[in-house]
Amino acid sequence: MLAASREVVAVTGDSVSEAVRAASSLDGDGAPIVVSNRQPYSHEYEDGEMSVDRPAGGLTAALDPVMQTVNGTWVAWGSGDADRDVSDGGAVRVPPDDPSYDLQRVWLDDDQLEGYYYGFSNQTLWPLCHSDTARVRFSTADWEQYQAVNRQFAESVTSAADRQEPVVWFQDYHLSLAPRIVRERLLPDAFCMHFWHLPWPGWDSFRICPRAVSILDGLLANDLLGFHTPEYCRNFFDCVDRTLDASVDRDTGTIRYRGDTTTVRPFRLGIDAAAQAEQARSSAAEAFARGFRDEWDIGEDTRVAVGVDRLDYTKGIERRFDALERVWERSPEWRGKLTFVQKGAESRSSIPAYSRLQDRIDDRVAAINERFGTDDWQPVVYTTEMLSQERLAGLYRGADLALVTPVRDGMNLVAKEYVAAQVDDPGTLVLSGFAGAAEELGDGAELVNPYDVDAVADAVERGLRMPATERQRRMQTLDEQVHENDVYAWIARQFRAARSVQTGQQYEPPPRRRSH
Repeated sequence: MLAASREVVAVTGDSVSEAVRAASSLDGDGAPIVVSNRQPYSHEYEDGEMSVDRPAGGLTAALDPVMQTVNGTWVAWGSGDADRDVSDGGAVRVPPDDPSYDLQRVWLDDDQLEGYYYGFSNQTLWPLCHSDTARVRFSTADWEQYQAVNRQFAESVTSAADRQEPVVWFQDYHLSLAPRIVRERLLPDAFCMHFWHLPWPGWDSFRICPRAVSILDGLLANDLLGFHTPEYCRNFFDCVDRTLDASVDRDTGTIRYRGDTTTVRPFRLGIDAAAQAEQARSSAAEAFARGFRDEWDIGEDTRVAVGVDRLDYTKGIERRFDALERVWERSPEWRGKLTFVQKGAESRSSIPAYSRLQDRIDDRVAAINERFGTDDWQPVVYTTEMLSQERLAGLYRGADLALVTPVRDGMNLVAKEYVAAQVDDPGTLVLSGFAGAAEELGDGAELVNPYDVDAVADAVERGLRMPATERQRRMQTLDEQVHENDVYAWIARQFRAARSVQTGQQYEPPPRRRSH
């Protein structure tokens, strides 16, 4: 499709090498230690034989080749008998076919997992950070488990560290307390950095949290703290300013607290755009796109819109159905000519808010199909089938339009995956202005307010009617952004920023907010 895509495919190795060089430039004893809830490899028994589940995509897949090259250590939650058996109480070398780094697993019992992960992480911090205060649940038992598990992760970091001055990179909201424990109780000379993958809420939302002081205190034990966007950094500064006795310098992007300085920076997470484009060009992707139309009786002259989401209340799926229903209701010419494919992935089903959402989505799809469907046409195709990376890329490639309409999202990588997969006649991206990706992709996407049903319906119709030259111009803009700011650039920028903090180099302020 686009020249930029072909060029980036050719330099993928250079992108990884740049990330490796940045990681290798840090001061400290030994290679970096990555700490996350999710592990990069899991071991399973299949018919009595050991098998290994490798990272298929996302952050773990991107970090894996970097960790292999720098010979680091990854600390993560392990689960299942096979994980325990192969670990034998210690670290296991991965990947199995070419062992290059250590995977140090943290073991949690059912009560710990329930309180730390399903409880405080996903029923307190998750809705709180998405500013959905009505869903926030505060439980003393959950908080106690969250504290205990963060201590376990911190202790595992200590056992993984070869010496007293490691570089430790924490990932996400599951581990907000661990940096303080590592710094004060275990490894006082460690260089700690942390990336928060969720939005950071405004003060009016964050102030309701009874554990606000402890969370901020834990995060400010980091030397470098990253968020997706400048807006989230500003929100964090506001919360610290209103909560703690700290010195906040917004001009330099630093916070002085308890005698130490934390540098706060925005780093927009990307995808492996070159790999996504290559997968979209594959014969498997092309065959899946054709076969999918045949399986669901989608005619050649029928336009296809797609949504790909975890089944989470933050993704705006129900409002998306409202907008599509409005399209078919007010513009009958799209009946039989527009099919919407919703690919869903069930998530956290043991949490009542999630299981109820999944039931509502099932009911809504049935109601729309009953109202508008005919013997020859089904308006909504809904599937929770697991798709390989090539098949998912084929689904994106075959779609004339993507609807990415979360009510709040830290970044949203689906938008970027869709862009990178447009290797044929490009489609249109309809993107919520409340996704972190909107600031980066707003110039090429149709930006919408997901709460405005009519406006989203308008954007869908504009996208489907957009002239080819306009679609190509917009997609070229999006494609360049997605490839230039891929996941390896994200990794490299954080390690370069860490090096600047270590050496005392001048802070580079975040760019001003772009207007659209």
